[in-house]
Amino acid sequence: MVLFHLEDCPHSLALKKVFAEDNELQKILDEDFVILNLVYETTDKHLSPDGQYVPRIIFVDPSMTVRADVTGRYANRMYAYEPNDIKLLISNMHKAKKLLKSEL
Repeated sequence: MVLFHLEDCPHSLALKKVFAEDNELQKILDEDFVILNLVYETTDKHLSPDGQYVPRIIFVDPSMTVRADVTGRYANRMYAYEPNDIKLLISNMHKAKKLLKSEL
């Protein structure tokens, strides 16, 4: 899981606060995911398939492919999650985990 954010972005800060306070999310992250926390934007177009915005969370499988089948709820920012989207993010984390297991 790759999390793009900026230290001075109010949207990133709001999402960071929810991450820190959600015990279920923390448990799943600790037990099932490797998270790459990027505080700067990349020039790699593979890591910004629908644009460069923050916060952005993408799921990348072991073949280094961005999972386009695990997205948020916004059509214009497919990998965006807002603080009220945490339940969707947790659901997508379970989905990503299941997809990986089914492909192995």
